[in-house]
Amino acid sequence: MNRFKLGAGRLRPQRFLAAAAAVAVVGAGMSLASIGAAAAAPGCSVAYTANSWNTGFTASIDIKNSGDPITSWALEFDYAGNQAGSGAWGGTLTQTGKHVKIVNAAYNGSLATGASTNIGFNGTYSGTNTAPTAFTLNGVACNGGTTNPTPSTSATPPVSPTPDTSPTPGTTTPPPGTHLDNPYVGAKWYVNADWSAKAAAEPGGSAISNQPTGVWLDSIASITAPAGSGYTTSLRGHLDKALAQGATLAQFVIYDLPGRDCAALASNGELGPTEIGRYKTEYIDPIAAIQADPKYASIRIVNIVEIDSLPNLVTNAGSAAGATEACRTMLANGNYSTGIAYALSKLHAAGTNNYNYIDAAHHGWLGWDSNFAPAATMIADTAKKATGGVNTVDGFITNTANYSALNEPFVKINTTVNGTSVRGSKWVDWNQYTDELTFAQGFRNQLVSAGFNANIGMLIDTSRNGWGGSARPTAASTSTDLNTYVDASRIDRRIHAGNWCNQAGAGLGERPKAAPASGIDAYTWIKPPGESDGSSTLIPTGPDNPAGKGLDGMCDPTYTGNGRNGNSMSGALPNAPVSGAWFSAQFRQLLANAYPAL
Repeated sequence: MNRFKLGAGRLRPQRFLAAAAAVAVVGAGMSLASIGAAAAAPGCSVAYTANSWNTGFTASIDIKNSGDPITSWALEFDYAGNQAGSGAWGGTLTQTGKHVKIVNAAYNGSLATGASTNIGFNGTYSGTNTAPTAFTLNGVACNGGTTNPTPSTSATPPVSPTPDTSPTPGTTTPPPGTHLDNPYVGAKWYVNADWSAKAAAEPGGSAISNQPTGVWLDSIASITAPAGSGYTTSLRGHLDKALAQGATLAQFVIYDLPGRDCAALASNGELGPTEIGRYKTEYIDPIAAIQADPKYASIRIVNIVEIDSLPNLVTNAGSAAGATEACRTMLANGNYSTGIAYALSKLHAAGTNNYNYIDAAHHGWLGWDSNFAPAATMIADTAKKATGGVNTVDGFITNTANYSALNEPFVKINTTVNGTSVRGSKWVDWNQYTDELTFAQGFRNQLVSAGFNANIGMLIDTSRNGWGGSARPTAASTSTDLNTYVDASRIDRRIHAGNWCNQAGAGLGERPKAAPASGIDAYTWIKPPGESDGSSTLIPTGPDNPAGKGLDGMCDPTYTGNGRNGNSMSGALPNAPVSGAWFSAQFRQLLANAYPAL
């Protein structure tokens, strides 16, 4: 996969974490009687939280029934300011002036004793977004005291050793088929048993073998996994296993464009540059048909759409150093854009439980001014060609199968050394970003400016960007030399940010987690740790290389580089198998250098 740079609708709950205001109201005397029915014994609690950004906010309201069972409810309250709510989930919202009324949805009207439900909506405001302090449920006031818990503002909250993938106990989850704003929240993520078995067989691997990872559909054969193809489990097989696990979310990488990976050799695909017809009928159509099967309606199917493609057209299809004739061909024939638009159309139409996230490269590829806005524009132009346009896109993913550090605590873009910005260092090279979180958040804003819905969310692949171990800096350097300071202080220990293949010293990153930071739908492991990026030497076509994959110099530890990585050494590990094959030495390194540590 190429990982280089070139050049110096629906509304989302629980996304915007900054400037949050919260109030919890508990009313010992509040009735939860069914509307029009005999009064039930009183007892409930209501908690209201509003997460604000600019002139908008997302309100989340928890209702817990501690009295007799009820079969329907209506919540009412008044705002003190000019807040206006709309687009509710979990109920129907009406507002007259400052007065808001929310009536239960069909699936959550009945609440047993001790049961809870979560509802919410998005809104707008100006001035101060003051939370309401008085609520009624079914006409009975909540007269208990109020509390104002302090919301978390940490961009990287502590991560559990196991994924945060289960709904909150006692809460009511949306019924199957509901198209959620952030599909990762409250989901149980599918654990690929094929990868899990390999991970568990390694020393210490059982510590992470229960983590969810992406399933790569990187050829036509991967869909059905026929005997002798090298694939163990078909697409249907994975979805069936997800059902057996009780999983409600599964992640698939859509990765077989014509002329795939036009700037790399380790992961070129099976389809030639002009075979767009085969891509549609033999690849996308069968995937969409399987994912549309009502049998899988309870699974939120996340599709990661064609990594490395559109970013390559931005940076590697011109005349600058590192550009390739293959990328110029794909820009000229338009088949990357045509193929992705078709994939978005078909996969979006497969069902309300389908979610499309387009690849958005990483900060060391698109973070420069010359790449940043043009990339967003090209991606938007492609999405607008899809049937359904930008509404076929639920979000974007950065750092897929890459190594860019999530946070650089000691090398921020506004850091100066002896009066000189770190942007002028050899490592940063005048990039506008130094880490993946700030890039993902910044690129999200640029994508909205380019025409995408304001509610899009971002994913960050954190499978191999932890950079822990003894080489990880624990404090900023005291050097007054710019390059010395940056190289000694940066978390990312690669030789160059353009290096992407089997990087020496890398470690597991943040464990998969939903809604971890503002604008981010999830940290996720799309690249299964331990699967090679490419072989370090040419492996002839045969049992160890059934697809006849080529040798990319960036996977050779003796390679001295090219224009895309500043003519630097590749930093790749030796003795690597072909891309996708199990690389035990890499997996053990990732375990040893995990951050947070295992």
